[in-house]
Amino acid sequence: MKNFKSSIILALITIVIFGALYPLAMTGLGGIIAPNAAEGKPIYKNETLIGYENVGQSFYSDKYFWSRPSAVDYDASSTGGSNYGNQNPELLKQIEERSQKLLVHNPGLSKADIPVELITASGSGLDPHISKQAALIQVNRIAEIRGIVKEDLVNLINKYNEDAFLGLFGPKDIVNVLKLNIALDQINAEVAFTNRIKNSK
Repeated sequence: MKNFKSSIILALITIVIFGALYPLAMTGLGGIIAPNAAEGKPIYKNETLIGYENVGQSFYSDKYFWSRPSAVDYDASSTGGSNYGNQNPELLKQIEERSQKLLVHNPGLSKADIPVELITASGSGLDPHISKQAALIQVNRIAEIRGIVKEDLVNLINKYNEDAFLGLFGPKDIVNVLKLNIALDQINAEVAFTNRIKNSK
């Protein structure tokens, strides 16, 4: 009986420590080290919420850099991948359809040039990044539609290129699609303003 009581007390202490105190402590510490990270790092423009830095969203207009495909339609309340094996017929069909769409919207692009993240969804379905290479292959399309010099777009991609943490941890040479597209709209706004000034003289 004595051993039974000791076991119950030990179990209760463990539950309190690891089921309540530890999670609360980690949540508090996380809020200090990385504030707003739990909320996905919201991004505002003119005090209006336009998205989250850590949550991918759909961009498939030809005037924007395209996002990584999502198996959950970018629904943050239902994260996850397709769980298809790499030879699953449905996955292969999706990859072929995505590849063809990229080729149609990016003339001159070949299948061999398409980075894998532009035709496959991430495990979470909410990856906010694409590789620098995936952004670069979209430059010709965006430059033509927006009337922006290609070199300016390449410089923009380089400006928003993110390296691995401390140069060692995590992926390197990636860009956040939302932040990149916000900057892209800003370029057009600046060009339009400059043209208005020129035309008014």
